[in-house]
Amino acid sequence: MTFSESYLSHMQSLEDVGMLSIKPIKHQGHEIIPMEFLKTLLPDPASLGKHTKGKTNIGVFIKGKKDGKKRTIYIYQVSDHEKCYEEVMSQAVSYSTGVPAMIGAKLMLEGVWSAKGVFNMEQFDPDPFMDELNKQGLPWKVTDMTK
Repeated sequence: MTFSESYLSHMQSLEDVGMLSIKPIKHQGHEIIPMEFLKTLLPDPASLGKHTKGKTNIGVFIKGKKDGKKRTIYIYQVSDHEKCYEEVMSQAVSYSTGVPAMIGAKLMLEGVWSAKGVFNMEQFDPDPFMDELNKQGLPWKVTDMTK
C-alpha cells in the first residue's frame, strides 16, 4: 500500500504524542486507551463512502525469471470510489479489502484451496483466485515492466 506524505506525517504525529497506543493510561481519574479515544473522535468509516472521490490502485511488482529471461511485471487493480459506492454503498478501499478475503474463503469452502496444515494464501494456486477477482468486480491488469 502507498500512502501520501500528508497521511504519513499525520500518523507519525499521532504516534509521537501517544495517540496510537493501546496501553491503558489514566486521564482525569479514568483509565482510557488512547487509540480507542482517537477512534471515538474520528468519523465512522462507513459514513465516508458517499464523500470519497477518486480511485484506488492496488498492485504488486514481481521480479523473476521466465523461460530463463529476467522479467518484471506489475499486476494491478484500479477501483473507482464513486462507482463502488453507487453499486455496493461502500468505498472502493473497503470493497477491495473485503472481496479478496471472501474469495479465499469461497475457494476453501469449495475445496479448490485445500491442504492439511496452516498455509498462506500465496502458497495455493493463484489462478482460481485471480479468475474469481474478475468475476467479483475487481478486474486486474498486467503490465510488463521488463527493460
